[in-house]
Amino acid sequence: MSEINHPVLEKKKIIKALIIALGIAVVLLVTAVLPAEYGIDPTGAGKLFGFSRLHIPKDSVIAMSGSDTTVHKKFPLIKMEKAGSGPDVIRPAEADNPAPEKQLEQREDSVQVIVPAGKGIEYKTYMLKYGKLKYEWTTDKGTVYFDFHGEVKQATEVKDVYFESYTIAYSHNMVGTFLAPFEGKHGWFFRNKGSEDIIVTLRLKGQYSL
Repeated sequence: MSEINHPVLEKKKIIKALIIALGIAVVLLVTAVLPAEYGIDPTGAGKLFGFSRLHIPKDSVIAMSGSDTTVHKKFPLIKMEKAGSGPDVIRPAEADNPAPEKQLEQREDSVQVIVPAGKGIEYKTYMLKYGKLKYEWTTDKGTVYFDFHGEVKQATEVKDVYFESYTIAYSHNMVGTFLAPFEGKHGWFFRNKGSEDIIVTLRLKGQYSL
């Protein structure tokens, strides 16, 4: 049986191979690993090849981890039953009135509303049916509970006012457009569950009056 002789690499070739491997590792580290894992892209190659898109900041991961029990304790789930008037409040006939031929004049406002610690406050606009509103609001700190809703204008005053909720959530910011489904007051109820006052800054643009 003949003996198999394995080729023996020269020392110079081994060192050269190690240097090449090390160089490739450094290139991968700078162009792929750092941009994807840490958001560091010194050469711009991470953005060029799309690796930077894979980076998710730490605070974003915390914000998205809805399975965390501490998140549910701080911001309890909101049930569908919280939306709008109770089942005993009848939807008034005025909600089905036709839209007017002419809407309110277009206007734009910026308003600050102080929501006291541990309390709630409402801020409303008055709109005609099918009036349009573009809005943005943000807090100076912290998160508030809010109910974005509308109350139908009724011919006679009633004890239990009918209202419809459009959005109920916990947030520090909200942006959107709105088409009033009926004439009446439309706006937000803010509740501050924290220990410090929160300032909500609203920007409004559309067909409404304050």
